[in-house]
Amino acid sequence: MKKCLVTGGAGFIGSHIAAELVSRDCEVTVLDNLSTGKLENMESFKDEVDFVQGSITDLDLLNECFQGIDTIFHQAALASVPRSVDDPVTSNDHNVNGTLNVLVAARDAGVGRVVYAASSSAYGDSDVLPKVETMPSKPMSPYAVNKYVGELYLKVFNDIYGLSAIGLRYFNVFGERQDPQSQYAAVLPLFITQLLAGHTPTINGDGRFSRDFTYVGNVVHANILAAQIDNPDGAIVNIACGDRISLSQLYESISSLLSVDKEPNYAETRIGDVPHSQADISMAKQLLGYEPVTSFQIGLEKTVNWYKADSNN
Repeated sequence: MKKCLVTGGAGFIGSHIAAELVSRDCEVTVLDNLSTGKLENMESFKDEVDFVQGSITDLDLLNECFQGIDTIFHQAALASVPRSVDDPVTSNDHNVNGTLNVLVAARDAGVGRVVYAASSSAYGDSDVLPKVETMPSKPMSPYAVNKYVGELYLKVFNDIYGLSAIGLRYFNVFGERQDPQSQYAAVLPLFITQLLAGHTPTINGDGRFSRDFTYVGNVVHANILAAQIDNPDGAIVNIACGDRISLSQLYESISSLLSVDKEPNYAETRIGDVPHSQADISMAKQLLGYEPVTSFQIGLEKTVNWYKADSNN
């Protein structure tokens, strides 16, 4: 794991992974087209990585960048269900074609390990909780289809071409540096920043939808473990805390931390949203030796404090 490349390394999760690799004295290359990533996400370590501005849709660029790389952390994606519903073609180009390019270039460059950012959205709408990796996939959005296809390609490249690979199904990741400005922003940074600004956040649905919110530090921890285990054989593994809270409970927790007493607005449920999501993390424990290193509450406190400090800058 000495020479690493992080696709999407200027993004929310990718920048946290890149920072951890730098702290471990790895030689790190960050590849990002800055369509959703930001250079300021790398501010604390920008002088310690090689930054390449470019897209995973550019196979020639990937062939060049992947030479001599030991481990690729493939985080680059257009990561939004609503965005994929609005523009399925562009989402497919980046999330499916881009991932195929990453795997082809990694194979041809002799990369030792690919760790793929998969998504819990692949499970779709199922009454069975918690979600176990052996369950059938029932994608409810183009984005979910994209990420699931990436898993299938990952396993095929592992089995046919001998490319050592593993996919991590993230569950509702949150933490510092998550972008609240996009029209497709995740709910947690939206709630925090809107309450800080004195606005009234909107909950899509009646607030009963629930999620296994996972602090980004746990995801970073899982990626490092996934890069180091022997022969993962193209496995797909849930990464989460193994618990869930409703959107109403989330809103109440954030309001309490910010000492705000304000009722939210309610709107129609968004197309493609899954009602409930919770992970079974038994495989992650067995295969990776993974345990969540940060609880939801501690992660939420860290996140809220970061946004409070950022709003004062």
